[in-house]
Amino acid sequence: MAKRDYYDVLGISKGADADEIKKAYRKMAIKYHPDKNQGDKEAEEKFKEAAEAYEVLSNPEKRQRYNQFGHAANAGSASGGGYGGGSMNMDDIFSQFGDIFGGGSPFEGFFGGGGGRQGGGRRVARGSNLRIKVRLSLEEIANGAEKKIKVNKQILCKTCDGTGAKDKSSFQTCKTCGGQGSVRRVTNTILGQMQTTSTCPTCNGEGSTITAKCNVCHGDGVVRGEETITINVPAGVSEGMQLSMSGKGNAAPRGGVPGDLIILIEEIPHETLKRDGNNVIYDLHVNFVDAALGTSVEVPTIDGKAKIKLDAGTQGGKILRLKGKGVPEVNSYHRGDQLIHVNIWTPKALSREEREALEKLQSSPNFKPNPGKNEKSFFERMKEYFE
Repeated sequence: MAKRDYYDVLGISKGADADEIKKAYRKMAIKYHPDKNQGDKEAEEKFKEAAEAYEVLSNPEKRQRYNQFGHAANAGSASGGGYGGGSMNMDDIFSQFGDIFGGGSPFEGFFGGGGGRQGGGRRVARGSNLRIKVRLSLEEIANGAEKKIKVNKQILCKTCDGTGAKDKSSFQTCKTCGGQGSVRRVTNTILGQMQTTSTCPTCNGEGSTITAKCNVCHGDGVVRGEETITINVPAGVSEGMQLSMSGKGNAAPRGGVPGDLIILIEEIPHETLKRDGNNVIYDLHVNFVDAALGTSVEVPTIDGKAKIKLDAGTQGGKILRLKGKGVPEVNSYHRGDQLIHVNIWTPKALSREEREALEKLQSSPNFKPNPGKNEKSFFERMKEYFE
């Protein structure tokens, strides 16, 4: 089933600001919240769909990529998981967006809470995102590439398996919240009693406290380390494009949700070819003798060498096209062309024999410029090819 447009999911326009996006998501989340629609699978899917849309549109960088590439940016992610929303479970949603309700579900006070969230109001920590740059050659961009990158980041402590405790017995239930991770307060208002829920200040929403900390990570559950990550870069990416790998960022304290890895694409300039969108441009220089008599020459392409024929009387500025020899679009079968710009090379120094030979030809009628009416200018030819 095709994904719906994220703006349609939240019922907002593409020009919506951050407050409008947040308000629209809150409205959808309340409508389809699992506490209100217990056992309703359709409501649960719409709740997840809204969370996925909010994850992208509330993040300026993800929103920019989505506006530019649509769901192709999702399918073309480095991990195959794109924005990560499609694989979200209910714990992910509550851990990432629970704060939009001011601390927990807005229905906890009415329905008892915890319907779609393990451990009642327990808070799940989230690791920070990481950013790295990956430099790619034009050949790698055209064909796609697999890159193995060593990333220095926060990883789970192997000694305590990320718990932060010395051993399994070094935990105790939080005495403030009784293991719920949240505390509730009842206040009297003119409309009657109002119940509010907030994160427990003693355990920071975890529901338990550590009595004896791990000697390696000192209770954090994470340490500095290195991880080798395989990045599958799709063909057709461009300079400045960002890819996202869900869960490959910094590990979160005490077994929380890891952050994402953001990959910024950098293009390594090619020695002879220049990229212009999905097209590749090559400047071919030939001497005026070859241009006048016609010849065959080899030109470089992304896939190797290609032999082309120059007709006799080829004029400087002519553009030849090798169809399908350019760069493919991301997640598309369409591929650009290679455009060959013919330049007539004029020698800067001549021997006596060369000068005498040319002087004999100088007065020949065929050597006098005489462009025909059908000859197109350089700009007309460029416009024609790019259109």
